[in-house]
Amino acid sequence: MSDSADKKKHQPLKNNPKIMKAWAVYDWANSVYSLVITSTIFPIYYSILTTAYQKKEFVEDTQQWIDVPVRHYITLFGEKYHPDAIYGYSLTVSFFIVVLLSPFLSSLADTIGNKKSFLQFFCYLGATSCMGLAMFTGMQNVFLGLLFSITASVGFWGSLVFYNSFLPDIATRERQDALSAKGYVYGYIGSVVLVLICLLLIQVLGKNAEQKLIYTRISFLLTGAWWFGFSQYTFKYLPQFGAVKDKLPKDLVLLNYKNIFTKHEEQGGFFGVLKDNILFYMDIGKESFRELYKVGRDLFRDRNLKFFLSSFFFYSVGMQTIFLMATLFGKSEINLDQNKLIATLLVIQIEAIIGAVFFSRLSKRIGNKNVISISIVLWIVACLAAYFLNKESMYVEYKFYGIAAIIGLVMGGLQAMSRSTYSKLLPEDSMDNTTYFSFYDVLEKLAIIIGTFIFATLIEHFNNMRYAALSMTLFFAVGLILIRFLKVKMLKDRETL
Repeated sequence: MSDSADKKKHQPLKNNPKIMKAWAVYDWANSVYSLVITSTIFPIYYSILTTAYQKKEFVEDTQQWIDVPVRHYITLFGEKYHPDAIYGYSLTVSFFIVVLLSPFLSSLADTIGNKKSFLQFFCYLGATSCMGLAMFTGMQNVFLGLLFSITASVGFWGSLVFYNSFLPDIATRERQDALSAKGYVYGYIGSVVLVLICLLLIQVLGKNAEQKLIYTRISFLLTGAWWFGFSQYTFKYLPQFGAVKDKLPKDLVLLNYKNIFTKHEEQGGFFGVLKDNILFYMDIGKESFRELYKVGRDLFRDRNLKFFLSSFFFYSVGMQTIFLMATLFGKSEINLDQNKLIATLLVIQIEAIIGAVFFSRLSKRIGNKNVISISIVLWIVACLAAYFLNKESMYVEYKFYGIAAIIGLVMGGLQAMSRSTYSKLLPEDSMDNTTYFSFYDVLEKLAIIIGTFIFATLIEHFNNMRYAALSMTLFFAVGLILIRFLKVKMLKDRETL
């Protein structure tokens, strides 16, 4: 073995600057999905393509005429649904798929020691699906657009199961808050850069409505290319992690497509190897859900983890659902101009960068528990304000900006603090970090399934999003109560968690 290879093999894995940077860069790579596809351009594009026409309504209070969008309803299984409700249900489906897959895949990754390979698979699924959205051109293929939206969501959230689980592998506890926040900061900056590029294409180069739609579809292609391209830096330097077991099939055919074209004579032929593989994967599937149940049971035996995870579940229902549906709220409820809406969302991203850094530093002074509590209170304020938002009000636009300002500040902070708080509560130097984070991610996805389903159902029932936004305050309130039961240790004159 060469000196350079030997040096690389024995380099420290924890607190290694190059490895930590490679980990954080994946946030730069994949966060463009969150902003371009989830938050800004795709929801607006979806709203435009599912709008039949604009009608004029006269508002007595302001003595002004306003534009009100009339939407195409989508027929599914013989029933007609509001397009925003269908979008919400599609998100529910995507997270349901992630919940089913992630325990099995994380268990498989821990068994054969290829955590990074699964991160790559979901990355490429998400990036390819983002590019596929360019084929969504109107109501005639709306289900194709929703399909790629679902698979892009599966790719993004599926990759985070493995991405998040690297955090305790590569950083000691005292550096996890800062590294988690650094990842979010990278992500927010990268996504803002790409959105600005996309806006330049759409608003400057697009001379008319038809050209703007074409450049919007080009933006989806750029999003997938960005995600795919920048993730290569992560995959180059991030090591494989996982406890490799001895009892593996002689040849993992289904994990290595090259093995499909070999005869496997020494292992009893192709069908003999295939049978061994199928039995192996079935055993992994059964064991993964047993392990997930066991891990959940063990985690909830720890008092702090029990209250943190319970709180995390409830406030995630509200936080993630509002994050996913916020753009459609601005477009559908107050019919905010497209340029103003995107500008607002960009400001939210910049605020989220500030929030992630600010709350990370604030946690050193008042502790993670208090930082999370403050964030939840601000989320409750934002939800209540959204409920009382009235599109006929004279200052509705500025009120929306105020709500957006609150959300921007707390979004990055609460996400970063949640990830690092959970990481610090886990057993140190555990080889089961993927399984632990799989449970964390499954819990978060179950919260999103419940949240998006409730949101979509209330949209369908009341034909607006205000009651849906109000319902989220209940989940935030329960999360706030539960997080206060988290016990913290005192170090000198401050809390450590």
